[in-house]
Amino acid sequence: MSPLSWLLPSGKITLHHSQNNQLLLTKKASSEDGKETQVTLAELCRLATPSTCQLNPLLFNGHLQTAWTTVKNIDIPIYYKRKIFEAENAYYSGQFAIDFVVPPYETPTSDEATDKDRIFTLPSGLPARTSFFTAEEFAALPSDDNRPMLIALHGLTGGSYELYLRHALAPLVLGDGGWEACVLNARGCAQTKISSGVLFNARATWDLRQAVRWLRKTFPNRPLFGIGFSLGANILTNYLGEEGENCQLKAAVICANPWNLELTSHALQQSWLGLEVYSKTMGANLKRLFNQHAEEVSKNARLDVEAVQKVKYIHEFDSWGYPTEGAYYRDASSVDSLLAIRVPFLAINAEDDPISVKEAIPYNEFAQTPYGVLLTTSWGGHLGWFEIGGSRWFTKPAANFLNLMAKEIDLNAPFVPENKEMLYGRPVANGSANKDVDKSPKPEFDPMRRKMYMSMD
Repeated sequence: MSPLSWLLPSGKITLHHSQNNQLLLTKKASSEDGKETQVTLAELCRLATPSTCQLNPLLFNGHLQTAWTTVKNIDIPIYYKRKIFEAENAYYSGQFAIDFVVPPYETPTSDEATDKDRIFTLPSGLPARTSFFTAEEFAALPSDDNRPMLIALHGLTGGSYELYLRHALAPLVLGDGGWEACVLNARGCAQTKISSGVLFNARATWDLRQAVRWLRKTFPNRPLFGIGFSLGANILTNYLGEEGENCQLKAAVICANPWNLELTSHALQQSWLGLEVYSKTMGANLKRLFNQHAEEVSKNARLDVEAVQKVKYIHEFDSWGYPTEGAYYRDASSVDSLLAIRVPFLAINAEDDPISVKEAIPYNEFAQTPYGVLLTTSWGGHLGWFEIGGSRWFTKPAANFLNLMAKEIDLNAPFVPENKEMLYGRPVANGSANKDVDKSPKPEFDPMRRKMYMSMD
């Protein structure tokens, strides 16, 4: 042990994945011999993961790491241009904002760029380094280039301005990173007005689906990738599962996902810190967001406006029109959705996270799916992982994984599990020679139905 090891303690890093059914990825042919080789997803994630996780020793547990996320002591100069989209699905009517990363610019003064009349923006104005595309700028946005493009989803009541999100984008989009990126702001977040009674929740995949379709059409040659944080990670996981084999994203990173919302909610209510600090703070943030849009949200007949005003903790808020809080948690949880994902993904969780708690991390599910690898650290808090100097450790494996996928893997080659017959959610042969038995209904588990059902196929 180094004499200085007590000053720089290292968190334990563990990769969890299927041992007997690896996902095979095809590497791009080398310029030397022109031959393609294969690498497993687990090997790629191991290559992407730093060998040590040395965090700030003054932030020596998950609570301190999490608390430090509220300190804005680092400036990351990422600039955005915003575009408002109108939902195409009438059931989820309303508008949402996508912020596109652009080169640095002088603060504009035009009425259009600043939304002077506050048509789309709350009275307090736009976040820093954010302005609207002019009509001419947006018309020039489509491109035939093949640069990798990342779509990011923020956490509860956050937005593109969040420091953890900009920390993750910085190594990809700044300098010679070579990436394009955009952030999907949840409805009502990042200073946006809403135009209907539809807000967002942990199951809200509808705007992401429309955004991906638009990106695919607007940038036909760009490989698309996703990254989600906390609530956004849960939404992204559900989206990937819903899309399954039809997913337009090539790979994804899922950071600090709460996974099982019922377990997470229960854990938060078991301690004073969980209830009176974390749950109370998140409940207050949701209530504040709700009140900023009370006039429009009150048009949603499924929401009880008077009940919202009495909310103190997040679990008191969490029904979102479902018959019970538990029904919402069970439907919105992404723990089963991960089994339906059919593109490579890396999930990153800290086991001392006081919000996305260890008890909810789906270790067993990652042992079954070949498409995902779970990276856990024993230390890091909720979207913390602060190192000395203020950098965040989790951005390293996240950026490394995305760069390896985008630059070293042949994304046109299929992602092939070693043993397709072992893939969860697929029909399982019963091996019987009795033809009558073979024709009988076969039990299958559908991750997106979260049920075992009988199939006649």
